[in-house]
Amino acid sequence: MRVLEAGEGQGPPVMLIHGFLAGHQVFDDVLDELAQHFHVIAPDLPGFGASEKPSPSRYDYAVETFTEAVADLIAAYGLGRAFVVGHGLGGAIGITLAAHYAELVTRLVVVGPHCYPHPPNRQLRMALWPVVGSVAFKQLFGRRSFRSYFKDEVFLRGNTCPLDRVDAFYESFNSPAARESAYAVFRAMLDTRPIVARIARIRHPTLVAWGRDDRIYPAAFALKLAREIPDARLELFDAGHSPQEEQPYEFVNVVREFFEGRRG
Repeated sequence: MRVLEAGEGQGPPVMLIHGFLAGHQVFDDVLDELAQHFHVIAPDLPGFGASEKPSPSRYDYAVETFTEAVADLIAAYGLGRAFVVGHGLGGAIGITLAAHYAELVTRLVVVGPHCYPHPPNRQLRMALWPVVGSVAFKQLFGRRSFRSYFKDEVFLRGNTCPLDRVDAFYESFNSPAARESAYAVFRAMLDTRPIVARIARIRHPTLVAWGRDDRIYPAAFALKLAREIPDARLELFDAGHSPQEEQPYEFVNVVREFFEGRRG
């Protein structure tokens, strides 16, 4: 796994876990500020970014497997336990980590997490086509469609979409091995029942962060999730699916307050 480390010796550890089709760079806009106060660990999950992309025949691209990889990373760095921030797919991993490896988590932040069943957006719906869906995703999902997915679905209209960052994600995605891995993850994400079942097991202080205009997972899910996690705090941002990129100043302030036990 490719891992970015920053702020070593600056404070308690924070694990940043990115979402689907992305990499650790989704946290670039908040990394420097967090690193002034925390020891930040930001991996590229297996199959994404600069990390290894093993064949699905020898690596199970499921939330549970990713969770084990993050747990191993916490152990490898000797962190003991960490604050955990998960975005999208990373939020599902954070939920699973808190449910199954409670001793590794201090506090949990889930940002527009993948948790409740919801149909894929139009750019990714082609991957569900019978017979040809796999071919469409692995061969026809080009740069233009990839950019459109982030610009039109991930980011709120009017907010700046960092195309250089999106293009870097596309370059990491645009190889046969990476596309094969991403498709395996996409298929594994379709069944959210195990994630939903773990929500009630969370006993950590939890911040549910969501963009008011999230088009990947609707903000109504934020209210539902905050009710189902005991004593969870809810924070809505004027953003789409990626508030840490769209509203980085507000996001990092809220997260710092939460980690430090303060209320904004």
